[in-house]
Amino acid sequence: MNETILIADDETQLTALVALYLENEGYRVIQCHNAAEALHFVRTTHLDLVLLDVMLPDENGFSVCRKIRQQHRYPVILLTACTAQSDKITGLSLGSDDYITKPFLPLEMVARVKAQLRRYICYNEGASPGHQVFQCGGLVLDDTGHTCTMNGRLLYLTPTEFIILRTLFQHMGSVVSAEQLFHAVWGKEYFSRETNTIPVHIRHLRRKMGDSCDHPKYIRTVWGHGYKLEE
Repeated sequence: MNETILIADDETQLTALVALYLENEGYRVIQCHNAAEALHFVRTTHLDLVLLDVMLPDENGFSVCRKIRQQHRYPVILLTACTAQSDKITGLSLGSDDYITKPFLPLEMVARVKAQLRRYICYNEGASPGHQVFQCGGLVLDDTGHTCTMNGRLLYLTPTEFIILRTLFQHMGSVVSAEQLFHAVWGKEYFSRETNTIPVHIRHLRRKMGDSCDHPKYIRTVWGHGYKLEE
């Protein structure tokens, strides 16, 4: 079955262009131009990815992203005309998986969509044989079943958060740089992109784990070098 992608943007010419490129790649595309329409499709349609403009006419994309994350874990990519780092961090903090700054090259957008879908599909189909269960104190990550628990409590991690935590487990006790974590998540497609989104995802992980950001028990920040998972 072809993956279904929802585009929510009030720029009708842009949505039509994006839809054309995605449909040429074999995706099913749903176009809408405000938050109300987007949330209707979120509630009633099976979706595999959402491209979401931050500046929708009736409700901002940050709010829509928050509502999507209350029930769904498929990738959300924010489209924003603002280059301010604070807006990008806000979007990531609310659960988006990536952001694209307008104006953008359609081929770059397609590449990012493919990368997000590839990771999401792989995440849901399970890992290949030979992967294992990792444990650090009360934190347990089942790589095959794609589950993570803290003291028996299930943690609802996004695919991005799961891959970051798995990478830290694979290098238990050693420092992993933000660049290494970035490549583990996004691959080499975006080697020129900033790695400063990693601290945002680390903060989410700590919050979901119930770990202190100031004095973390599990994921420790090694200033100037990266992060280390240790008990």
